[in-house]
Amino acid sequence: MAKRKSRRPPPRRRPVREHRINHEIRVPTVRVVGLEESENGIMPTKEALRLAMEAELDLVEIAPKADPPVVRVIEYTKFAYELKKKKKANKVNQQKTVMKEIRFGPNTDDHDFNFKLRHAQKFLAEGNKLKAYVQFRGRNILYKDRGRDVLQRFAEELAEEGKIEMFPKMEGRRMIMIMAPVKPTKN
Repeated sequence: MAKRKSRRPPPRRRPVREHRINHEIRVPTVRVVGLEESENGIMPTKEALRLAMEAELDLVEIAPKADPPVVRVIEYTKFAYELKKKKKANKVNQQKTVMKEIRFGPNTDDHDFNFKLRHAQKFLAEGNKLKAYVQFRGRNILYKDRGRDVLQRFAEELAEEGKIEMFPKMEGRRMIMIMAPVKPTKN
């Protein structure tokens, strides 16, 4: 006989909050901030909760790993909104670094080298990182010294625009070097 499926809906889950509030705080003593100067300090959790209830605000745990944990007397929705706004502002101000790649062969000609050098200067001026590598194919792997010479010359030509972050090293059949843009100095 086949097993009957339950018609009960799945249990509702509470939304997970980032911070514990009010009665969820289960430590014996806390450091309270957000009240008048005379009332701030270390006190029993029950006392802090009573003060928050009198002020018709919430007791929000903001630093649970501190000793004793730090709590703040504030309206939780206002606190969550400010936190969300701060995170969004930090995300906007964050600068994303882009890695641009330039490939050489061990026998790269001067014209090709200069062409790629101009591209590299443009990339570094835009603030991007640069990954320059020499690709060895077949028997060209015997000419590792030529590849190192190409990358060294490349680094010397870009000394004003960028600094070497990772010196040339072999990774499989590639010799890789990473350069970062030089930050302009303020006078």
